[in-house]
Amino acid sequence: MPFKPNYNQQRSERNRAKEQKKQEKLQKREEETARRKATQEGDAPQDGDAPPNDATEPS
Repeated sequence: MPFKPNYNQQRSERNRAKEQKKQEKLQKREEETARRKATQEGDAPQDGDAPPNDATEPS
């Protein structure tokens, strides 16, 4: 074995890979949430689509 194992380097490499995986998972989760919200907004009536309710408006 020409070199001693560098445990700190190995550990930092594992931590870097773990953090990268965590960020990818978070990004995927945020994209899924945004996609779900977009589909829900598409199903809900828009502000201009609903007829005005005269009972809630003051005279």
